[in-house]
Amino acid sequence: MFYDQKYLKNISSLKIADPGKCPGCGRCVEVCPHNVFELKDKKVQILNRDACMECGACEMNCAYGVLEVNSGVGCASAIIYGIIKRTEPVCGCSPEGGTSSCC
Repeated sequence: MFYDQKYLKNISSLKIADPGKCPGCGRCVEVCPHNVFELKDKKVQILNRDACMECGACEMNCAYGVLEVNSGVGCASAIIYGIIKRTEPVCGCSPEGGTSSCC
């Protein structure tokens, strides 16, 4: 499936904002479409940060405020807007002002 897909290396805004609040419920693991998380010792761990497409499902479904991600940016946003506009995905990382596809 999508588990091996990488986006742009080391740019994801995903972070564990407050690991002490994590009760180990596993909801983030369940909702993440790209297998980014794992539970280790009943705490969330980021398993594969570069696979994060910044969709925001983990943050929206975390009732404890453990995770933060700037959803709607990067490749996720580019893919969505490309589908809506029926164009190639453009993530805005080109030096010329975002006219190249880099996802």
